Formats: sequence, structure tokens, C-alpha cells
Amino acid sequence: MNPTLINFGYLVAAALFIFGLKGLTHPRTAVRGNLLGALAMLIAVVVTLLDRQVISFELILAGVVIGSLIGAGLAWKIQMTAMPQLVALFNGFGGAASVAVAGAALHAAVGQGAVPSGQFMVATAASGVIGTVTFWGSLVAFAKLQEIVSGKPLQFPGQQALSGLLTIAAVLVGAWLVADPATTQHYWIAVAIATLLGLIVVAAVGGADMPVIIAFLNSCSGLAAAATGFVLENNILIVAGSLVGASGLILTQIMCRAMNRSLGNVFFAGVGSDTGSVAEGEEIYAGRVKSTSADELALLFDTARRVVVVPGYGMAVAQAQYAVRDMAQLLEARGVEVEYGIHPVAGRMPGHMNVLLAEAEIPYDKLKEMDRINPTFEQTDVALVIGANDVVNPLAREDSGSPIAGMPILDVDKSRTVVVIKRSLSPGFAGIANPLFAADNTLMYFGSAKEAVLDLVAALKEV
Repeated sequence: MNPTLINFGYLVAAALFIFGLKGLTHPRTAVRGNLLGALAMLIAVVVTLLDRQVISFELILAGVVIGSLIGAGLAWKIQMTAMPQLVALFNGFGGAASVAVAGAALHAAVGQGAVPSGQFMVATAASGVIGTVTFWGSLVAFAKLQEIVSGKPLQFPGQQALSGLLTIAAVLVGAWLVADPATTQHYWIAVAIATLLGLIVVAAVGGADMPVIIAFLNSCSGLAAAATGFVLENNILIVAGSLVGASGLILTQIMCRAMNRSLGNVFFAGVGSDTGSVAEGEEIYAGRVKSTSADELALLFDTARRVVVVPGYGMAVAQAQYAVRDMAQLLEARGVEVEYGIHPVAGRMPGHMNVLLAEAEIPYDKLKEMDRINPTFEQTDVALVIGANDVVNPLAREDSGSPIAGMPILDVDKSRTVVVIKRSLSPGFAGIANPLFAADNTLMYFGSAKEAVLDLVAALKEV
């Protein structure tokens, strides 16, 4: 095929990738963004098949069919609460593909007796090391979020030193590979070292921080793909990999900023290893927690003029967004102003709550970001917290020694009344008690988010 047409096809695919990413920045345009990204990948694959010498289209077709069936099955069955796990698997498979492709290209070059260029060897080493760390790290992240293994940080004395030594060793072996391109042995030694590095580093991170790690590994998978693009001299792979690498890094930064923590702190602080002192929780809650019922809350909401709903992971697990919508519509029909306060890291990923609420056809303009909703809590009659914990914990403002110290939170405690729907007084991901639950203006409504909101709706209809 004419090289000009090939490059034009890649240019169109690259532009569609960029427009697709732009579309993913808002729930209203996210579906279109996904479709544009899928179309871009289709164009890139077709153009590559026309450009490259293909040994067997039968094997490629078999791979497409098998991959499509697996992908469709996962997409059909996956719950929104498990989306981070799916992203982790995608990251891991992307990293593994980069390792396999770069290794195959190196084997082919050495087998033909060619002398690979310096660019080829550097890109191969980078693809192998980064892709391997991404693969194994993503598998650990998946296992922790899926609760196949414990979500607690797995730490031991000298762990950081060992991680540093493994990183240096992987770089040195990669440099050895570049200096001596006549054999493939060094490549697989680097892959073995990177395997240990990926397992140890990610295992040391707690389950609460795993979404941040997934975003970072997403960036790594893009860098590995871009390096593989240099190995294959494929422009669209370089562009697409760079886009994924940059966007993943930006997302990681956004999540770290939302928790007032650095990426290094996420990797090495081991937040979540201490699940909280029972005595501390009893000291904070004893005799001060006020439980309520749906009937009492119905009377409270009946006199409210402004209500702010603060959704958390508990709402996502219970799939309570439709019940929340019905409650909001009932309140709005009575002249109550209802808005939604969204914390950047509520749920498991940025935008998680936005997608769930948009799925229930709640208007986008009612979904307010933290910076916009916080100044309004002092004029709020009822703040309804559904399954959220750390993102409304006032210790972030008041206790400099807390694991969440300095983390921006939703200031629900400044509302006239706070209603918290939660199964129990168990701590959130950070493993610490929440004084909000024992505050003078807080009422606790214990139970599953969906059942609790449905009971509240039924009680409201009777008022």
C-alpha cells in the first residue's frame, strides 16, 4: 500500500483518538468518545494489516474472534463497581502484549543475523521492563480489588531498599542488552527482574490506594506501547501509546491531589495497614451516635427546602442510584431544591459517581464538583450521605496526624442536619473512625443504601 495513504490513515486514527479522549472528559459525551476511540483503533488495525507483511490472516482472524468474545463477555457482565478491576486487567494485558511483541521482534532480528540499531535495542529494553512491571502489578491490583487476596499493604523490613535494588538491576540489565544485542538472554533476565519488581511494589500498596496505582499502571502500559512502536517503527502505536501514557499520568496526578498525597506516599506509606483501633472508635462513638428511622427522616425532609446528596462507594455497591433519583424527584415535586456533591475520589475512580447518577438519568447540571458545592453547605437543610466515609471525615481538617490529613473533603458537617446511610460504623478505606457519625447534628440510618432509600421514599409518600 502507498506509504502516503498509510500515514494518512494513521493521522486520521490519531485525530480520532484525541477527540475520543476529549469526549471522555464529561458523562454527556463519554459514549461518543468511546465510539470515536473504537473507530480509531479499527482504522489503525486495518491500515496496519494493509501495510505489513502478514504470514497468516487465519491466525489473526482467530485472535480477533477470541479476543472479541472475551471482551464482549467482560463488558456485558462487569458491574460498575468492578470497573477498576477491569481497567487493571486491560492495563495488564496491554503490558504483556508489549513484552511479547518486543521480545518477538528481538528474536526475529537476532535470528536473521542483523545488527539492531541503538534505538531498536533501547526501545526493546524499555518495552520489556515497563510492560512486565505493568502486567504483574496490574494482576496484583486486580486481585486486591476483587478481594482474591487481602487488600492490606504487604510490607516487610527492607522492602523499599529491595525495590530500589531491583529497579537498578533492571536498568543495568537493560543497558547490558543495548550494549550486547547479539543475544536475547539479557532481555528475559530483565523481564524476570521486572516481574519481581512489579509484584513487590504493588503488593505494598493498600486496597484503598489501588485506583491510584491502576491509573499509574495505565500510564505505564501506554509508555510500554509507545516503546514497542519504536521497536516496530509504527507511528500510530507511538502516538496512541503516548496519549495513554500522558492521560494516565494526568489522572494519577488528579487523584493524588484530591487526597493531598504524593505518588511516592501512595506507593510507600502503606495506608490501610492499620485498620483502626477498636478502642478509638468506641471512644469517639460511645453514647453519641443517634440512630433514626425512615419515618423520622420523612418528617425531616418534609420541612427541608434544600437537600444535598453525597454519594459514595456504598451507593455504588448497592446500586441505589435509581432509588436516589426517585427520592429526589419526589422531593423536587414538593419544591425542595436537590443537588449532588461529588468528591473526585468518591467510589473507586474519578467520575465513578457521575457515571452512576447519569445512568439513572439525573441531570448533569445537578452534579456539583466539590469546590462548587462546599460553599453551599452552610445554607443546606439536609446533607444526605449515602455510603461515603473518608471523603466526609472532618479529621482531614482537624487532625494533622491522621492518614487523611489535608485531604480536601466535602464539608457536610456544616449543614443544619446530616443524615448518613451506612451499614455500620465500620471505618472507610483509610481505616480510621469518623467523628461525623457522632456529631450533634448527625443522624445515622443503618442499612443497605438501596433498601434504606426505598424505605425513605415510601415514608415520604405517606407524609
